[in-house]
Amino acid sequence: MSAASRGTVRVRNGGVVALGALPPLEPDEFRAVCGVALTAGGRLVALPAFALGTDDGRDVFAVIANDDESELTVTRTRLARGAGFDALTPEFPEAQAFERELFEDHGIIPVGHPWLKPLRQAHLKTDAAQHTFFSVDGDGIHEVAVGPVHAGVIEPGHFRFQCAGEDVLHLEIHLGYQHRGAERLLVLGSPARRIAVAESIAGDTAVGHALAYAHVIESLAGVRPPLAAQTIRGLALELERVANHVGDLGALANDVAFLPAAAWFGRLRGEFLNLLMALSGNRYGRGLVVTGGVRFGLPSDMRQAFTAKLAETEADLRATAETLFSSPSVSSRFEQTGVVSDATAEDLGLVGVVARASHVARDARRDHPIGIYRFVHIPLALAETGDVMARAVVRWIEVQRSLTFLREQIAELAEGPLRTPSTAADSFAPDSLAVALIEGWRGEIAHVAATNGSGDLRGYKVVDPSFHNWFGLAMALRDNAISDFPLCNKSFNLSYAGHDL
Repeated sequence: MSAASRGTVRVRNGGVVALGALPPLEPDEFRAVCGVALTAGGRLVALPAFALGTDDGRDVFAVIANDDESELTVTRTRLARGAGFDALTPEFPEAQAFERELFEDHGIIPVGHPWLKPLRQAHLKTDAAQHTFFSVDGDGIHEVAVGPVHAGVIEPGHFRFQCAGEDVLHLEIHLGYQHRGAERLLVLGSPARRIAVAESIAGDTAVGHALAYAHVIESLAGVRPPLAAQTIRGLALELERVANHVGDLGALANDVAFLPAAAWFGRLRGEFLNLLMALSGNRYGRGLVVTGGVRFGLPSDMRQAFTAKLAETEADLRATAETLFSSPSVSSRFEQTGVVSDATAEDLGLVGVVARASHVARDARRDHPIGIYRFVHIPLALAETGDVMARAVVRWIEVQRSLTFLREQIAELAEGPLRTPSTAADSFAPDSLAVALIEGWRGEIAHVAATNGSGDLRGYKVVDPSFHNWFGLAMALRDNAISDFPLCNKSFNLSYAGHDL
């Protein structure tokens, strides 16, 4: 850790910042420091506000990633409710949701924000949370409202389309129906309960969020899991990635009525979930990650069968993918549908598959490695066209590279303890802040935690990749036919619950 300039501290992924080394800046200086870091190529990872003092003020922290240097810059200011600072959003659109969240949850005003409306509470009929939808006027313009209750068994969210005929001029998305107070539960819950809450932030990302939580807690407690545990964690994370990517490829095939691939991908997803169950005892990986390590390993007598099942499933997977990507009817629907340019992806701070499909080389496993990824590199999967096809291709490439990782790491898996013997994981460094980034299957997951002078956990912030990417979906629909919405939506496959917390 090193001081970069007055009021900023640089830290590596999983590192701890002593709050005594990070005095609060005045709001205008805070805004200026953030602007300099973002202009220099940084990107906004988190903008949490924590109640660390005895009054009703909030300590606001900007966590900005410098991917080229594998560093995180942390900056701090302190603001009272009703106070404000000059908004970052007009110059840096990636900040728009973060600043709306500050306003909605803490009454902190980003002055000059061009889109200052509720982020999660738009559906509540209160004076503090009125939502005025953007509208387009003109001949032939009509509005289509979809949700929050949908025909399928999916999460609730509302989509408001402004259309000229079949063409979408603008899509506005507002969520919040899945808000459960997860961050508050992570602060107030018992240590045994917290990791179960983390696993439930987004049900299909139980391993990813559990790992982010574990790394934050381990950092505050000064605990490092054994190497064997770090490897098992990597195996679980990549199995989760493969299972979800394969499921998404099947869902995309289903949305264009290419039923053979939809059926086969659906079955193959189940095979990878079964492997995750063999590793953890749960098809979604729940209960595997514990503070200081993992609960279960992969005994030597299981490895051969595990590897054989991977090989068998991969052969079927390759045949199914070849069928999907070689079909002209699929290509005609995937190509040039839902395009997100690289400039838009950069401006909005998109992450994960969505960013890499628009040729934005961004992956926390490479840029901010932690755990086993400090020792093993998985090559980046990139595409250029930013359309549905690009997002499908990136998923398929990532599946293949994750399978290679799984084979290699199982073959080299060393015997050893699976959990740090120390039970001091509930004793945290006082007056400290920790940040952990994990590349979940959707993209970057960020967890930020802060303690007070007694070492009690006083603030916790979660940034699911969907938080970054929902506005990207809105941009992808512009100038597309409204009938392409289900396909575009599935190509992003974002989490409502992960956004709403």
